[in-house]
Amino acid sequence: MMKRLIVAFWAICLSALFLQAQESPVKWTYTTTKINDTVAELQFKATIQEGWHLYSQYKDSKCIEIPISFDFKAAPGYKRLGKVQEPKPQTEYDELFDCTSKFFTKSVTFRQRVQVLDDQPVTVKGTLSGQACIEGRCTPVEEKFSFELKDYHPAVATTAEVEEPVEDTDTATIAPAPENQDSAKADPEKEESLLLYFLLAIAGGLAGLVMPCVFPMIPMTVSFFSKEGHKGKRDALLYGLFIVLIFLTIGLVLSAIFGADLGNIMSTHWIPNLLFAVIFLIFAFSLLGYFEITLPSSWVNGSAKRQRQGGIAGIFFMALTLVLVSFSCTLPIAGAVALNAAGGSFLKPIIGMLGFSLGIAVPFTFFALFPGLLKKLPKSGGWMNTLKVILAFVELAFALKFINVPDQTYHWGILDREVYLAFWIVIFSLLGLYLLGKIRFPLDDEYPVQKSWLRFTLAIFVFTFVVYMIPGMFGAPLKAISGWLPPMTTQDFDVSAIVRNEVAANGGGQGATYQWTEDPLYADKLKIPFGIKGYFDYDQALRVAKKEGKPVFLDFTGHGCTNCRNVENAVWIDPEVRRIFADEVIVCTLYADDKIIELPDEEKGKLKDADGDPITMLGAKNRYIEQTKYRENSQPCYFVVDPDGNILSGPTYYERDKDKYIQFLREGIDKYKK
Repeated sequence: MMKRLIVAFWAICLSALFLQAQESPVKWTYTTTKINDTVAELQFKATIQEGWHLYSQYKDSKCIEIPISFDFKAAPGYKRLGKVQEPKPQTEYDELFDCTSKFFTKSVTFRQRVQVLDDQPVTVKGTLSGQACIEGRCTPVEEKFSFELKDYHPAVATTAEVEEPVEDTDTATIAPAPENQDSAKADPEKEESLLLYFLLAIAGGLAGLVMPCVFPMIPMTVSFFSKEGHKGKRDALLYGLFIVLIFLTIGLVLSAIFGADLGNIMSTHWIPNLLFAVIFLIFAFSLLGYFEITLPSSWVNGSAKRQRQGGIAGIFFMALTLVLVSFSCTLPIAGAVALNAAGGSFLKPIIGMLGFSLGIAVPFTFFALFPGLLKKLPKSGGWMNTLKVILAFVELAFALKFINVPDQTYHWGILDREVYLAFWIVIFSLLGLYLLGKIRFPLDDEYPVQKSWLRFTLAIFVFTFVVYMIPGMFGAPLKAISGWLPPMTTQDFDVSAIVRNEVAANGGGQGATYQWTEDPLYADKLKIPFGIKGYFDYDQALRVAKKEGKPVFLDFTGHGCTNCRNVENAVWIDPEVRRIFADEVIVCTLYADDKIIELPDEEKGKLKDADGDPITMLGAKNRYIEQTKYRENSQPCYFVVDPDGNILSGPTYYERDKDKYIQFLREGIDKYKK
C-alpha cells in the first residue's frame, strides 16, 4: 500500500514538472502608452494558443479555476491608479460545479494605469500568475514583467487630470469584480496578516503540545528513537515530517471548504457563524473538563497496530497515532485555528495547519535529536489542566465574535455593545477568580495557589483587563479592543454621546440642531457612530450634495468589518474629523454586507449583478457600486467624490493616523473647491 502511495506521489510530481516543462500556451508582450506627462498606461497583451483559454481575474465562487492575478513590486517612483482592468470575458456554464467560468481566447489585453512620481526613469516590476486550460488539461501561467517609464514630468499633472480608461474596441464593458472576491487583496493592511496568523498558529501548536494527552508522550517517543542510534535520528526527522504532512492534508481539505470566495460568504451568513459559535462553546466546555471529545477507538487501535510493522510505513502510522490519540486535547485548539481561517484566503487554512503542526512536531523531533534536554522539561501535573481552562475561557469569549457578525448583519439586536461587554467582563472575571483558586472545575487538583507566583501574576493582568472594559459599559471607546466589539451605534447608554449632544445644542458641531436637506433613507435601521449625520443611499447623497454644493465622503463599510470599527474609533472620534464631516462634506455610509434592507419597489431591478440577476437589496446595490463604479472590493474603503460621483481623492483603506486621514479629506475638498 505504501509503495503505491509513493508511486502515485512521484507520478503527480513528474506530471506537474512535465506540464511546466512544456512551452507555455500563453505568450506575453508588454507595451506602454503615455496618457499625459504624469500618467502611463501599462498594457499586458496575452496571445493564447488555438484551443486554449486563459481565465479572467474574477471567478464564480463555485468554480475551481485559478484566476489571473498581477502582483506589482512596490517602488517609490510610481503609484497605481485603480486596479488592473480587463475587457468583458467570455462565459461558459459548468454543469459539474454549477458555476459560470469566465475566460479569454486567442488574445486579450489587460491595462493598468500608473502615476509617475519621479522625473527620472522609473521601472515597474512584478509577477503575473494564473491558469490556462484546454479540454480538461490545465497548466499554470506565471511570468515576471518589467516596464521602463521615461520622459515623464510628475510636477505638471495630478491624479485628478487622469482620463477614463479606454477599453478594448471589441468589448465595451469592463467586467466587474465578483461579489465574493477576497477583500483582503485590496486592503494594503490586511485584517490579519498571514505572517501573524502563522505565528499564532505555531503558538496554538505549542499550547497543544503541553496538553495532558500530548505532553507525557514526549519522553516515551524520544526514548523509542534514542534506542535506535543514528537510524533513530533519521526516523525522528521522518516522524516530525509525517506529523506536519498529516496536518497539512487537513489544511488542504479545509482550504477546499473555506477558500477565499466561499469564506467571505461564510464570514457574514448567519448559519455558519452560529454553527461556529456552537462549536467554540463545545470546545470550551470540553477543555473545562465537563466531557471529552474522542475519536472511535477502532481508528486509534488500527493505527497503533500498523505502526508495529516497522520501516517508513511504521513511522507514518506512529505519527498518525499521535495525532489520533491527542485528538481530544488538541481539537479545541486546532479547531479554533481552522475556524478563524473561514473568512480568509485559500492559503489561510493551509498556513494555519502548517504552523500548528510545526508547533507540535518540531519539539518532538528536537528532543529526539537532543535527548539530554529532556531533563530540563517540567514534569506533568496540574499546571497542564490550568492551561486548558485558560484556553477554555478564551474560546468562550471568542464564541461571541461569531454571534456578533450575523447579529449586526441581520439587525437582530441581540448583542448590543454593552451586552457583549457584560459577557466579556463576566467571563474574564471568572477566569481571574479561577486563577486565584476561588473556583474549580472537574479535572482540577487541589493546588496551593498561594505559592504560585505565575498564577497570581496572570490573575492581576486578567482583572486589569476587566477594569479596563468597565468604562465601555458607559460609552468609552476602548480603542485597544474596539474592532472586536459591536459598533458604538448599538450602545444604549453612551455618556459621551450625551455630552456631544449638549455641545451640539449650544452650536458646536452636528447634533439635534442639524438641518436635513432630505430625510435620510434607511435611518431607522442604520446609524453612523459618534452622532455623525449622513446618508445611507448613494443616489440620495449625490442628490443632496448637488443641492448643498459640497463633495461627498463615501464610506464603504460592513456590519462585520473589524477594521472599519478600528478606524472609526481611532479617527472619526477626533473633533476635527467630526467638524469636517459636519461642515464641509456630505457623509454617505454604504453597508456592503447588509442582508435585510430591501430597496424601494421603484429601484428594484434597475441594476443587475455580474450574472444578470436584478439587484433588490441595499447591501447588493452598495457592493455593485463599489465594484463597478470605483473598482474596489474592500471594507473599509473611503473616497471623496464630487456630486456626479467622480473621484476627488482616495481610495484610502485602513488608515488610523488622524493627520493622514485629515490630509486625505482635505485633498478631496480642496480639489472640489478649485
